[in-house]
Amino acid sequence: MEAPEDRSRAWHQHQLIHELFVLLDDGDRRLLGATRLSPLEFAVLQRLDTSHGQRLTDIGVALLCVKSTITRLVNRLELDGLVQRTPDPEDRRAQRLLLTQRGRAVRDQARHAYVASVERRLSGLDEDEQAQLCHLLAKLRDLLRADLDST
Repeated sequence: MEAPEDRSRAWHQHQLIHELFVLLDDGDRRLLGATRLSPLEFAVLQRLDTSHGQRLTDIGVALLCVKSTITRLVNRLELDGLVQRTPDPEDRRAQRLLLTQRGRAVRDQARHAYVASVERRLSGLDEDEQAQLCHLLAKLRDLLRADLDST
């Protein structure tokens, strides 16, 4: 096992980002537990509306989920009456996912609590720090996306 001093700055940055993800994800899970949604289910609901919906495959791509994961999530959301599958008018082989009225109410309730929670959890940074963090995180996201696209 290598000594901590042998690890690169990039390794330490990766570790910090991973620790932040774990903490944010745990906070999200605790908050969303009141609505019986997982963070991934909430992310699906966030991408939907009650009229046009989205293709299941597009949701999977956006959330970096394999087809079986999206199918399992949608099955649960449909069973709970939060979403509805409909045929895609542009592609007979595809299905679109629509938000039901109940799904909209649950999503809106979860979104309101989620936004308040995020504001509270990140309020320890002042406005300049928040702006700097947003700039750096957006830049890192774009670099990581480009790296994934090139492989």
